[in-house]
Amino acid sequence: MKRILLPAGGAILATGLLAAGLAGTANAVPDWAYDTMAKDAPAATDVANFWLKANGATNNLAKATPYTWETKATPTLNAGGGYTPDGKPGVVAPTGEEKKTAAKVKNINLPKSIGKVFFVDDKNQLKWCSATSIQGKYRNLVSTAAHCVYDDKADASVADNWVFVPGYYQGKTPWGIYVGKTAYTHYDFANYEDYDRDYAFVTVYNGVQVGGGKATQVNAKEFAEYKGAKYVDEKVITEKEYDAGVEKYGYDGPFKKAFLDPKVETVAKPAAANSGNIHEYLTESGKGGVKLVGAEVVKSVWTAAGWGLENNNKYPEGKGLGAVTQISLEEYKALLAEKSAGKFDGELLEVKDNSGNVTGWTKQQFYINKWVSSTVVPKFWVESYFIAEDFIKDVGKLGDNVGGQGFTWNQKPEQTVFVFGYPADAHPDGNKAYTGVTPKWTYGKTTGKTYVQASTKVEEHIGLKSSFTPGADGGPWLAKYSNAKRLGYVNGVTSLFGDQDKNGRYDLITTPYFDGETAAIYTKASAVWSGSIVK
Repeated sequence: MKRILLPAGGAILATGLLAAGLAGTANAVPDWAYDTMAKDAPAATDVANFWLKANGATNNLAKATPYTWETKATPTLNAGGGYTPDGKPGVVAPTGEEKKTAAKVKNINLPKSIGKVFFVDDKNQLKWCSATSIQGKYRNLVSTAAHCVYDDKADASVADNWVFVPGYYQGKTPWGIYVGKTAYTHYDFANYEDYDRDYAFVTVYNGVQVGGGKATQVNAKEFAEYKGAKYVDEKVITEKEYDAGVEKYGYDGPFKKAFLDPKVETVAKPAAANSGNIHEYLTESGKGGVKLVGAEVVKSVWTAAGWGLENNNKYPEGKGLGAVTQISLEEYKALLAEKSAGKFDGELLEVKDNSGNVTGWTKQQFYINKWVSSTVVPKFWVESYFIAEDFIKDVGKLGDNVGGQGFTWNQKPEQTVFVFGYPADAHPDGNKAYTGVTPKWTYGKTTGKTYVQASTKVEEHIGLKSSFTPGADGGPWLAKYSNAKRLGYVNGVTSLFGDQDKNGRYDLITTPYFDGETAAIYTKASAVWSGSIVK
């Protein structure tokens, strides 16, 4: 068992649901970390509104894209030794699981429990991963990859606006949207980005759906003072309607005006432009909606362009020449890299003395001037304000709606597992076999050997041959999956993707090995209550 750090007093006593199962793991030193996501019902309501957009407009769920962390690019994982369990195997039964039944699998029925987790990453982009509902005391627990919960590029802070949507399909939330309350993962992932601990268990509030009440229209003052669910409806109007509205309600009323980004296009030189007034066209606003601007080009294009003969070249119409500017070595190297990438068109020179020694560096930029027109387009609209105390309704606990998979740990490798998720990304060679729109499955026997990758601190991953691509991150690995009951035991989550034969196609997925420490973290999370966000 690999250990990065053992904090003082880090041992945790297993209790409750897993007490019997953990009796054989007394030699393990569990090490968990947790972070609050939506701290209370009002905060959770804001998160739900962020994704659902309760005014009926296209919701943010449909705008999200699969999360792909920066080290995904065609990694090769090296085979290491086998993993040794840190105690006896243990299991927690799935919701509703009774006697085990054997069945020959022909067609795979997708679990009702799987779905997508949505969140906002450190670049403020809308992202998603795969996940599943898992059994817990309060039927409010989600299992996924830790990198789908903690932002490993932002000091391991939890991702913003984190929610789980089981059965998600093209913006639809058939069983509701479940806002994350508290995230639990291993201390070594939260603090050291150790992908051998790339798993997380998240407690979620009761699910919510749009509907269940009517929105009430209010005035702007009432809208601003209201702290609950609310939204603004905008209706585009004509300039004449805007003028009438402003006359009635004033400029602080609901009638609004704004200017869109100007429309810019190249035009011919105005007939009125000459050496005496050309300076008026060189200003920011230009003259009569037309101005003379410079576009940066490479030196060869600049050399071929004519100067023009306006006012003895004081205001050159054809082109402009930037001054030779001294720069530092660091700036020289940075601009040299940009020039190689096609992002800098200027000229870079090394300044040398008579002996040929480099004494400094300079840059110079070149411009071609052109006539453009800039048309500013106004937008007019009227706002209506609505509050909705009962607009979001509670749909109940996650486990009551979609069930929950079981949980197992310290299992021997080379077992058959079914893996579910929403693969979406293209393969490294550009081939796109999946869309991420609907969940997919893959299955087989896990590897007997563990996998190693230094960049992610991986030493103990279990592998499975699969063509799954990123987007499937966080999806469950289910042992002993019952096709009839659509239930199994979570024994891993998709973490890494590998191209082992280096042909530009993913052919391997891996999961952290679930051991006694994983079970202790699950135990902690599974006993935490969350409740409803609708009062």
